[in-house]
Amino acid sequence: MVSIVVLTAALALGIPGGFMLYEKDAAKSDPNPEHSWQVSGRTSARLVVNPCQKATLGRAGRTAAKTLIYTAVPDYSKSEQVILYSSRSAAKKAVRDLRAAVRACGSADYRYSYRPVRLGDEAVSVTGQAYQSKKPAIGGERAVVTRRANALIVYTVSGEWGKPAAADFKQQSKDTKRMLSKICRIADC
Repeated sequence: MVSIVVLTAALALGIPGGFMLYEKDAAKSDPNPEHSWQVSGRTSARLVVNPCQKATLGRAGRTAAKTLIYTAVPDYSKSEQVILYSSRSAAKKAVRDLRAAVRACGSADYRYSYRPVRLGDEAVSVTGQAYQSKKPAIGGERAVVTRRANALIVYTVSGEWGKPAAADFKQQSKDTKRMLSKICRIADC
């Protein structure tokens, strides 16, 4: 009975202010017009890893979401996204749909791939990479998408990447581990 009360309270709270890892950075004033933060608490926000650019990818069953996106000119961005779903099965479906989108979308000039990662209940690292004449070109994105219970945790970095390498996911994995250590405060773990 106590766990139901705690779960209900956590779901009612959603994602509290100050919970995200980069929230303090996003709140700082930066006069440089080439740097900006976007912060959203909308449950309808796009999944920040979205190979097919579908507005509805991973949206079904969301009860709360918070998205932080940092952009710096010319071609660098990073994002943090935490999404709570109404159930574990809804969160599992979001990961399954993301894997399907990775397999289905992309082109000869920009390709996506994913690999399983040992984080949370299930996780994948997603690589988006520009190609020129079948060789990796400059430009791409690297993401770690992790599910723990009914929560989805996403960290991305986009920029002037070259050939994909395991080290490209170092910061995203580190951030994911930090978030996993506290996600059960708001998720149904």
